[in-house]
Amino acid sequence: MNLRHAVVALAFSLSSLAVVNAESPKDFKFVPARLSVPRDGLGNVFAKLQAANSGRSQREIRIAYFGGSITAQAGWRVKTLKWLQEKYPQANISEINAAIGGTGSGFGVYRFYHDVLRHKPDLIFVEFSVNDGGAPPADIWRSMEGIIRQTWKMDPSIDICYVYTFRVGYEKDLDEGNCPQAASADEFLADYYGIPSINMAMRTAELAREKKLLYVPMKDEKGNALPTPEGTILFSTDGVHPLDAGHTIYTQVITDALEQWESTPKREAHTLKVPMMPDNWESAKLVPLEPWMLSAGWKKLSPTEGLAASFNKLMPEVWEATRPGETISFKFKGTAVSLYDLMGPDGAQVVCTLDGKTGLPRPRFDWYCTYWRPASVGVGQGLDDTVHTVSVEIHPDQPDRSPVTNRVKDQPNHDPKKYDGTVLRVGWIMVIGDVVRE
Repeated sequence: MNLRHAVVALAFSLSSLAVVNAESPKDFKFVPARLSVPRDGLGNVFAKLQAANSGRSQREIRIAYFGGSITAQAGWRVKTLKWLQEKYPQANISEINAAIGGTGSGFGVYRFYHDVLRHKPDLIFVEFSVNDGGAPPADIWRSMEGIIRQTWKMDPSIDICYVYTFRVGYEKDLDEGNCPQAASADEFLADYYGIPSINMAMRTAELAREKKLLYVPMKDEKGNALPTPEGTILFSTDGVHPLDAGHTIYTQVITDALEQWESTPKREAHTLKVPMMPDNWESAKLVPLEPWMLSAGWKKLSPTEGLAASFNKLMPEVWEATRPGETISFKFKGTAVSLYDLMGPDGAQVVCTLDGKTGLPRPRFDWYCTYWRPASVGVGQGLDDTVHTVSVEIHPDQPDRSPVTNRVKDQPNHDPKKYDGTVLRVGWIMVIGDVVRE
């Protein structure tokens, strides 16, 4: 996984009472940490589970897991699904795995319909509190409120549950009794819309304070990992992604909360209030590329073989261009636009032009590009809600690949040709608004 993006490693040194410039009608403050808060509960999904388990319903119950690499791991996601299947053995329960490592809610709100809603979930666990760690509270509110409002506009019976995970750096706020900044921002929305929340990070910090858990291995003076003391849980090797024991802690916190909430189900349609953030991103969407947007050198890759097949679940169509000067050009009416692409070893640099203003070259390659992964190229955000003109062009110069190639050149089977090229692969346009078809 891309740890740099997965961690979004900005440590917050603000005190628990510090006020942040949150661009909100209410001042942002850090929220006291609570292990679980039922609010309006999960009555709809519990009613469906109980009906299916008793034989009164034959419909499939779909649990969506929407988040980053901590959810993508075969950990708490797999364990909680198994717990639900064992608790309701007569119900047909399936998962919607909508986790992408290294991504936060600002990316997720665009892909939410394609990756989650179109599969008709009954419950959505939302896990972005680590990858949203470096985002301003106002942006978290805009994206997370967009996710809520997309959900209940489509189906007000869908239940949502926020889950808050841990990374090293969060212990400062947690030890002071508060949620870290991203989880605190989420709690504002949770209170406003009545969404339940479960704080697994709080339990992790509690165990560490009790000397029952190590966040990362202890090391000797040479930096070598030391054995974990008997009776102590080793949470992770990197301070972010739990080992199996860490995921077991997460699962226990979640299932304890679900057990408590099941006894008082309240089944009703969720109500969409007046938006907390009037400029929230509920109109964020993915738009497919079309031939009229593309210069002559683009080709559509086969969805059943090669690189495109590996990402077909996320990108049903992948368009590829390899030559400098190839462009994507279109107009849209709205307030934000990006490209949803694949970064990788042969990635190009691109130059984005918005409304006639050209930016600097943007590499589609970074320190982690020994493999290909989903990413995005931001073109513009916070724009006036008018028609804008966009052009993205492949730059003739390759990005500096030396930070990677110097690291891997002595590895077995190293192929220098893998790191050569000016390739751009794009699956979607990400837009808040609508593309204007010419």
